Amino acid sequence: MKIFSGFLVVSLALVLVAGGCKKKEEQVVPKTPLQQSPMAVPLQEPMHAPMAASPHGAAPKVEKSVVVPDAVKGKWDKVKLVLEDKETQKSSEYTVKIKSDFKVPNTGLSINVGEFLPDFKMSESTLTSGSNEPNNPALQVEVFENGKSIFKGWLFAKFPAMHPLEHQKYGLLLKEGVKKS
Repeated sequence: MKIFSGFLVVSLALVLVAGGCKKKEEQVVPKTPLQQSPMAVPLQEPMHAPMAASPHGAAPKVEKSVVVPDAVKGKWDKVKLVLEDKETQKSSEYTVKIKSDFKVPNTGLSINVGEFLPDFKMSESTLTSGSNEPNNPALQVEVFENGKSIFKGWLFAKFPAMHPLEHQKYGLLLKEGVKKS
């Protein structure tokens, strides 16, 4: 009986020691938007969305303001947009004045062309340009079809698949900005 009791005590001690030496499981902590790439934050939200609490108690969205630095203001006056017709597989290029409205010929589309940022950068509350060089060209647009808003967001020349216009017939791309001559 002493041997059995000794064996039981040793076995119990080994179980407790093994349990105490067990490697702690690492908990996966999701990255916050600020820890991710600046481009990973969705931008297809209203350009001037009011701050409101989420119905699920999450923090309210921060209204992002667009700040065009003095080094960029007035240096770019147009952009080149490419409209793709998905049915005919044809593309048309248009040179459009920044901060203007453009009616796309032979379609029901019109585009409100907003700010152009040649080197798009984003912080918690600001969208701006890091320089006047076209390192990450982005254009703020709102697209209307037959007078109804169907897209409001940003087009990125180097990342055309990021937050694109989702339309069954048309695709819209920012090709480049055009400097004032």
